[in-house]
Amino acid sequence: MPETAKFVDPRRWKALIFIALAQLMVVLDATIVNIALPSAQADLGISDGNRQWVITAYALAFGGLLLFGGRIADLWGRKQTFIVGLIGFAAASAVGGAALNTGMLLGARALQGVFGALLAPSALSLLAVMFTDPKERAKAFGVFGAIAGGGGAVGLILGGVLTEYMDWRWTFFVNIPFAIIAAIGAVAVIREPVESHNSSRLDIPGVILATTGLVSLVYGFTRAESDGWSAGPTIGLFVAAAVLLLAFVVVESRVKAPLLPLRVIADRNRGGVYASLALAIIGMFGLFLFLTYYMQIVKGYSPVKTGFAFLPMVAGMITGSTQIGARLMTRVPARLLMGPGFLVASVGMLLLTQIDLDTSYPALILPGFLLLGLGMGTAFMPAMSLATHGVEPRDAGVASAMVNTSQQVGGAIGTALLNTIAASATTEYVKSHAAGAPSRTALQLQSMVHGYTAAIWWAVGILVLAAVIAITFINAGQPEGGGAVAGSGDGAAEDAVPVMAH
Repeated sequence: MPETAKFVDPRRWKALIFIALAQLMVVLDATIVNIALPSAQADLGISDGNRQWVITAYALAFGGLLLFGGRIADLWGRKQTFIVGLIGFAAASAVGGAALNTGMLLGARALQGVFGALLAPSALSLLAVMFTDPKERAKAFGVFGAIAGGGGAVGLILGGVLTEYMDWRWTFFVNIPFAIIAAIGAVAVIREPVESHNSSRLDIPGVILATTGLVSLVYGFTRAESDGWSAGPTIGLFVAAAVLLLAFVVVESRVKAPLLPLRVIADRNRGGVYASLALAIIGMFGLFLFLTYYMQIVKGYSPVKTGFAFLPMVAGMITGSTQIGARLMTRVPARLLMGPGFLVASVGMLLLTQIDLDTSYPALILPGFLLLGLGMGTAFMPAMSLATHGVEPRDAGVASAMVNTSQQVGGAIGTALLNTIAASATTEYVKSHAAGAPSRTALQLQSMVHGYTAAIWWAVGILVLAAVIAITFINAGQPEGGGAVAGSGDGAAEDAVPVMAH
């Protein structure tokens, strides 16, 4: 076994605390701003047309630069990239919190995305190279998976509390102490094997093609939501994304030191993880959005009450990730956790298709949230670890970036796709029920709920598809004697990092 594989950092568990804190900050930021957006819009006079850019500016920069950030982590070193990402994210958050106008806020959000693209893959790849024992790796990724899965809902809670009791600006300022603590901790306790660095030159054509292709894809789905799927700009962006990403694949297959070595995604296990995870996130992002509006507008919940209503789902995710996924991951094949996990989550989603104007939270929404959280937590846990299964240490950063890329692109697709489905269903309901409606307000609320349930039905199907892909494509085996298992990956690279037992 190579020397890298034998590297055991005695401070790895302390390091996990600061890595997890940084991951929590990034995941929180994906949802915390959503609840604060109405207040920020009113305060800064942001137009309805520009409002979406507060979310989109972050998504475009983050999603478009993730592969670049992952390769920078491999080249610079993950600890250094991690610290730079933390400091930059904190600075961008300070600018956002102090924003005086629309341009300043949008610029800050884009900068958050840039530094988030450095931070997220370096955090995950640090775990990949620091935790080499299968059982320890399972526990570490259990914590990381729970945060990745539940952090979005925690963001809704924190966003509600800060917006309601303090000021929308604190949804930005709150990142600063997170980042400072994580950066100080990283300097003090994080250490990585020097042998895991990648000394190859940066693939500039790959960076340009990947970034522009992913930005075109994410922006295309954003335009689809606002302009429609058949609009000229929407179609043009999708065509551009297809051409650029195809060119990226061609370039990567020919250059000596590719940005994304095709061996990273060609492995059926990692490919299955990326695809199923992206599909699951499509369903999850739509649910967060619809249920937030449902509880605030239809049920009349305050922002804080809405945030706390998501807590059972967070608890389910943490339980599924740390108590089910982490405990069984070294005993059963990953597909027998991911597939059933996504199916359990789809049952929870199925319950939520039954929401109505007078739906009881304890009777229907609560059990739906619990099942959804348990299922997603159980599935996310092995997915996070399997994403770096069998990769060479020098590719750990870019393999980790692919996890974040699949999540970010999945989130953008989910928001646009399910919003479009909900809007169409709402419009059709209004047309067909306008004559017999008791009042305009009742019609608006009922049509809104109808739109949400129509979109959630689609989310159910998407989660079932994620389960099918996980069961079909992922074939990493069960451990034998507690050791690392040989996977179906990169040949000799299989032994470069002792992979977790699946």
